[in-house]
Amino acid sequence: MKAISSRDNPLYKELKHLAGSSQARKKAGQTLLDGVHLCQTYVAMRGAPQHCIVSDSALANPEVADIVQQVEAARAHCTVMPDALYNALSQVEHGVGIMFLIATPVLELPAALSQGAVLLDNLQDPGNVGSILRSAAAAGIAHVYCSAGTAFCWSPKVLRAAMGAHFVVDIHENVDLASLIKSATIPVLATSGYATQRVYDVDLRQSVAWLFGHEGQGVADDLLGLASNQVVIPHLGQIESLNVAACAAVCFFEQVRQQQSRLQDGSDNA
Repeated sequence: MKAISSRDNPLYKELKHLAGSSQARKKAGQTLLDGVHLCQTYVAMRGAPQHCIVSDSALANPEVADIVQQVEAARAHCTVMPDALYNALSQVEHGVGIMFLIATPVLELPAALSQGAVLLDNLQDPGNVGSILRSAAAAGIAHVYCSAGTAFCWSPKVLRAAMGAHFVVDIHENVDLASLIKSATIPVLATSGYATQRVYDVDLRQSVAWLFGHEGQGVADDLLGLASNQVVIPHLGQIESLNVAACAAVCFFEQVRQQQSRLQDGSDNA
């Protein structure tokens, strides 16, 4: 394991730049995974990172020591630094003191939208994007397509909110959603507060693509026009609408409910 003790170290300067700039992360095609949970999930799902960075005090933590052992066994780079230097990189308050440097995946778009997916149109809140990724992964949806105006999925806030979903979901960014929808061979369902069809009344036993829009403005009109159906989640009380992340979770798990009911019905009839 190598050690860094100076802020003038070239690697430290590179890490500091990545930690503080979304543009730097995009340009480099790299990001930082900060915290034990994200690092554990990455090792379990993807293997060793490009680089493991730990603070001096974190080496005494059994979970961190186990991660470091796995990383070094895979012959990946590992660097330790004083707590003061590490804390200047980290955006996690009261964190344990471990982060990974990883390459952000670059995926090819499919020729046609033919598998269950989530389409995000200009969602700007990183917490919402991360929560939707987490719900999608939990519901077994493996593909997410984001418009250019959607928050960068590999930013620290999205990564923390998604809780490891990035490593089980294929994420495509800067996607022309209109072209993607036009290629679809499965229904595309857009959520809209003005829709008349309830999400509970739609047949979700098949694969569908869910389309969610900007937190305030909703799905853009041109994309609404391309969707197969517009659906609404009925609600009681004086609140005008649900948060988009909550809306997505309701939609995903209504689909899970219908699909599990179909499987149960098939088992009962067997």
